[in-house]
Amino acid sequence: MSRTPLPHGLRFAFGTLTVLPVTVTRWDRETARGGMLCAPVAGLVVGAGAALVGVTLLAMGAGPLLAAVATAAVPAALTRGLHLDGLADTADGLGSGKPAEDALRIMKQSDIGPFGVITLLFVLLAQVAALFQAYEASWARGVLAAVVSATAARLALTLAARTGVPPARPEGLGAAVAGTVPVRGALLVTLAVTVAAAGAGALLGTYDVVRAPLAVLAACASAELLLRHCTRRFGGITGDVFGGLAETAATTALVVLSLG
Repeated sequence: MSRTPLPHGLRFAFGTLTVLPVTVTRWDRETARGGMLCAPVAGLVVGAGAALVGVTLLAMGAGPLLAAVATAAVPAALTRGLHLDGLADTADGLGSGKPAEDALRIMKQSDIGPFGVITLLFVLLAQVAALFQAYEASWARGVLAAVVSATAARLALTLAARTGVPPARPEGLGAAVAGTVPVRGALLVTLAVTVAAAGAGALLGTYDVVRAPLAVLAACASAELLLRHCTRRFGGITGDVFGGLAETAATTALVVLSLG
C-alpha cells in the first residue's frame, strides 16, 4: 500500500482546519488520513498564533482580560468560525430531540437556534474566564493554556476520524475523513501530544508537568463522550460534529488548566 507523503497530509490539515493560504492538492482518503494525523500540528500553529497575540497585548500594556478575549478570538478567526458554528449546529441538533434525519436537517440550516446560541455563550465565557486566569497568573501560563488547548482541540479530531466511527451523511467533510485514521495511529498521536504537553508544563513547574497532560487527556475524554452521543443520535459524525468536538476539547483543556 502506498503511503501519503507528509507534505500532502500537512497541506490537508492546514487547508481544511485553518484559513492559512495552503492549497490542498489531493482529496483522496489516503491524504485525509495523513491530514487528520497531522491535525494537532495545525492546532499547535493556531495556538501559537493566539498566544502571540495575547502576549503582544500584555507587552503593550493591556490587561489580562483583553489578552484573554483576543486569545480566544484568534482560533475563531483562523478557522472562519467553523468550529464554533459546528458547535452551535450540533447543540441545535442534539437539543431538538428529533430523530436523526430531522436533527441532521436542522444542523444544515444556516440559522442558529436557541440551543446553539446558549451553548456558544457559555463556551466562550468559559474559555475567556480560563484564559484570563492563566494570563493573570503569568504570561507564560497564558501561552501554555493557548497552545495546549488549541492542540488538544485538533487532537480530538484525529481521534474522531479513527476507524470504526461512521459518517452520518454520504457527503461533506465528515464523510471525507470519517474512519480514515487507524486506531493505533490515533493512539500514538495522542501519546505524542500528551508527552509534549508534559514537557511544556515542565517549563513552568512541577505541578504543570502533571496538569498539562491531564488537560489533554480530559479534553480527549470529554470529546469522546460527545462523539459517542452524537454517533448514537445521528448515526455517525458530520463536519458540524467535528467542530463541536474541537470546541468541547479546547474548553475542557482550558478549564483543567485553570484548576488548582
